[in-house]
Amino acid sequence: MPELPEVEAARRAIEENCLGKKITKALIADDPKVIDGVSRADFEASLLGKTIVSAHRKGKNLWLRLDSPPFPSFQFGMAGAIYIKGVAVTKYKRSAVKDTDEWPSKYSKLFVELDDGLEFSFTDKRRFARVRLLKDPASVPPISELGPDALLEPMTGDELFESLSKKKIAIKTLLLDQSYISGIGNWVADEVLYQVIKKSLEVGADSSQFPSNWIFHSREKKSGKAFVDGRKIDFITVGSRTTAYVPELQKLSGQQAARAGSKQANKRKGHGDGVNDDVNEAASDEEVNGSVQSKKGRKPRGQGKRSSAKRKSIESDDEDNANDSEDDDDDDNDDRHDEDQKNKTRKVTNNKQSKVEKTSKKTVQTSQNSKKKKAK
Repeated sequence: MPELPEVEAARRAIEENCLGKKITKALIADDPKVIDGVSRADFEASLLGKTIVSAHRKGKNLWLRLDSPPFPSFQFGMAGAIYIKGVAVTKYKRSAVKDTDEWPSKYSKLFVELDDGLEFSFTDKRRFARVRLLKDPASVPPISELGPDALLEPMTGDELFESLSKKKIAIKTLLLDQSYISGIGNWVADEVLYQVIKKSLEVGADSSQFPSNWIFHSREKKSGKAFVDGRKIDFITVGSRTTAYVPELQKLSGQQAARAGSKQANKRKGHGDGVNDDVNEAASDEEVNGSVQSKKGRKPRGQGKRSSAKRKSIESDDEDNANDSEDDDDDDNDDRHDEDQKNKTRKVTNNKQSKVEKTSKKTVQTSQNSKKKKAK
């Protein structure tokens, strides 16, 4: 799942290869779920003939400044990615376009050719990304609602201490809140609590260099033999998200410590292997989503609980995203998922309407019976 390092790597690749060049061809996908608020024809017409002046990023969002507005912006979602033909955007094994690869990809949402022949594309196989055309991307949501960027606007030690002293929330849950600090997602949060975010940029967002992210999807986690720097990695759940930590260096406290102890006791008694039995922790919507919506009011603790099935589904999506290749997947699963969600919504709505109708009929019947009695 793309977080600050991947988006920053994409920004730097565009900055190094595309600035000062004119857009001679633009193809926008006919996908209103991803292409947000603008028609395909209008989007293409707004890009043609424009020169790319600069590339900007805040949190997990990227936008390109052209020689005149409006400007394209990209919210990467779960699987958004920038590909530049002939350029390895990151050190991922799938970051470079091969001669044998389909180009542009069938998952391409925006494809651009520049006046020197260079081509780049924004792809999204899961369709959770959002591509917009805006006059000033930084002044409108979601970018305008983001907290300070984790890389570009770091707090001083004193500012961080003062800020944290006012919070009564798990540290990882707070890091996931994009209105507090932007750009940090699930695996980066684990890394930040173990080392620093600059490490991810130094290695070009190569996930094999990040212990928690790499081991999260590895056989070592399943076998319970995950290590980093010779120290054992264990897994718990924080804010309904699977979380890697190093017990030797990162000490648990309070309820987390008690739950971890219970988990180990169950393991010794033979009740599960203690590796994949994530602890179920009550969390608010803000804690689960880590979203900018937290500014608009918080729900009482416990109302935002996720069911085990839903939480497992989220973790499964993360794992699929890490292991599937761009050319292997299909949007059919996403479409079926979307349709399932719509059907569930319709079912709930119909049930509510049915209850309302029954209540209304009962009220009318009671009223009529009362009138009859008075008439007698």
